[in-house]
Amino acid sequence: MCGRFTIMLDAEDAREAFGLAETPVDWVPRYNVAPTQMLPVLVSAEERRVARMRWGLVPSWAKDVSIGSRMINARSETLEEKPAFRGAFRSRRCLILADGFYEWQKSTSGKGPSTPFFFRRADSKPFAFAGLWEFWRTPEGQDLRTCTIITCAANGVVAPVHERMPVMLSAEDGWAWLKPNPAPVLSALLQPYPAEAMVRYPVSRAVNSPDRDGPELVQPFVE
Repeated sequence: MCGRFTIMLDAEDAREAFGLAETPVDWVPRYNVAPTQMLPVLVSAEERRVARMRWGLVPSWAKDVSIGSRMINARSETLEEKPAFRGAFRSRRCLILADGFYEWQKSTSGKGPSTPFFFRRADSKPFAFAGLWEFWRTPEGQDLRTCTIITCAANGVVAPVHERMPVMLSAEDGWAWLKPNPAPVLSALLQPYPAEAMVRYPVSRAVNSPDRDGPELVQPFVE
């Protein structure tokens, strides 16, 4: 799964890296993005404008927003089968801007605390998670936009820590994900990122708290 990630770029660097038309005026670098928070999302390869969406997909038919906390991820293998995701897979795909993510390795004894690891591209460049988004109407009649990050089987860098990883897309593949391509073409994009192009290292357990959000969280941790 993917439960925390980073987008550490400032607004100007983000515009240049992703070829964005503009970035939100409230853009700030993030070092510990957590579920239910607002994410920077792209929904159009042509306009390339950043939208804000709540992390945790809430289907249009959901009775309340709480279901979103259980839908922060969507398995790539079953997107066309699950009622919560198949409509979005057909017509509401998105890119979630990122430059790293965290996963937790369980203690070998099964009793101690898990160890958080940080994952990024070996060249430190940003990328985008493949995602899906939805509309949900609140009881007050307002439209809430929510999203989920698609996961796939882990590559050789992630597998020692966790069996799943988020689908990481390059710019070229990212734009293809947003365009109205046939389902087989879209599904072919949902592959593990090349292991040789990634690095991992342990970080402080301070990242466990969603209230912590600073550059110290991505520093290598040595006991």
